[in-house]
Amino acid sequence: MKKPGLIKFWLVLVAILIAIASLCVSHTLINDLFNEERGRMELWAEAMKNLQTADENTDLTMVLKVLNANHTIPVIVANQADEIQTYRNIRFTSSDTLAVLKENLSHFGRERHCIRIDLGDGDNGDYLNVYYGPSLLLTRLAVYPYIQLAVVLIFVLVAIFALLSSKKAEQNKVWVGLSKETAHQLGTPISSLMAWTELLKSKYPLDDLLPAMAEDVERLQVIANRFSKIGSIPELESVDIKLLLEKVTDYMGHRTSDKVKIITRLPDEYPMLRLNAALFEWVIENLCKNAIDAMGGVGTLIISVQETSKYCYIDVADTGKGIDRRNFETVFAPGYTTKKRGWGLGLSLARRIVVDYHSGRIFVKQSEINKGTIFRIELKK
Repeated sequence: MKKPGLIKFWLVLVAILIAIASLCVSHTLINDLFNEERGRMELWAEAMKNLQTADENTDLTMVLKVLNANHTIPVIVANQADEIQTYRNIRFTSSDTLAVLKENLSHFGRERHCIRIDLGDGDNGDYLNVYYGPSLLLTRLAVYPYIQLAVVLIFVLVAIFALLSSKKAEQNKVWVGLSKETAHQLGTPISSLMAWTELLKSKYPLDDLLPAMAEDVERLQVIANRFSKIGSIPELESVDIKLLLEKVTDYMGHRTSDKVKIITRLPDEYPMLRLNAALFEWVIENLCKNAIDAMGGVGTLIISVQETSKYCYIDVADTGKGIDRRNFETVFAPGYTTKKRGWGLGLSLARRIVVDYHSGRIFVKQSEINKGTIFRIELKK
C-alpha cells in the first residue's frame, strides 16, 4: 500500500474509532439516566400505592408532593384488566384520547417498563400496574448522538468533496497552463522552421528530402495547435468520420512497423459527427500508439465504427498484452503508465477531450491478459 493510501486508511480508522467511542459514551450516559428515571418511577409508584392504601395516619401532603413532582416522565396507571385509571405527561397526537392512551400503554408494556403495585395481601390481592416511558429529554438524548454523527459525516464528506474538487481544479489548471505554454514555446521554432523550409524549397526545388521535412514541420504545427486548444472550449463542426479515421491510420501506418497490421471496419453509410477534428484525431492517435506499444510492434490493430439510432461507437482493438480488470479505470488516471518512458498523460487527455469537449464516453470495453484490449468511444449522434 502506498504511503498516501496508508495515511487515508489510518485517518478513516481513527474517525471510525472516534465515532464508536462517542456512541459508547452516549450509550453509557443514556443508561445512567434511564436507571435514574427508573428509580424516580419506583418512588412515584410507592407514592401511588400509599395514596391507594391511605388511612387516617398517612401523610398525604408528602404523597401528593411526590406524585405532582413528575413533570417529564410519561406514566399510565392501569388495573389488573389493563383498564386505565390515571395518567400523566402523555402527549396526545390525535383527538381520540383513549386510543392514544392504549397505544402508549401497549408500547410501554412491550418495552417492559412496568412497576406492579400490590394493594392487598399476598399474590392474590388487588394490584395496579404503573406503565412508564422515557422522558422527552431521554428520548432526545438517545437520538442526538446519531444526528450528531450524521451531521459530522455530512460535513466530512462535503469537506472531502471540496478538497478533491479543489485539487482536481488545481491539477486541471496545471495541465492547461502546461499545454498552452508548450504550444506557445513551440510556436517560435516552428515558424522559423517553416521559413527555412520555404527558403530551402526555393533554393533546392528538386531535393527529395524537402517534402518530408515540410510534412514534419506541418505535423509540429498540428501538435502545437492541439496543445493550444486544451483548456478552451473547442469549436465543433460536422466531420466525416471516415476521412478522419483514414487520415489517422495513414499517418500511423507510415510511422509503425510493417509487422503491425492496421484494419478499419466502417459501415456502408457512416455518420457525420460534430467534432473538433484536431483534438479528436489526437484521441485516436493516442489509442493507436498505446495499442501498438501494448503489442510490442507486432500484431493487428482494428478500428471499427458502429452506430445505433442515438449513438456512434468507435472501437480500437489490439492483440496486445491486455489490461487487468482492476485497472480498467486506473489507466485513465494522470501519471498512470506501464512504459519505462512516458508521462502517463495520453489516456487522461483522451478522456478529457472525449468527455469534457465532446460530451461522450471513453472506456475499456473488453480486455484479456495476453489476448488484447478494446477501447470504446461513445458519442451522441
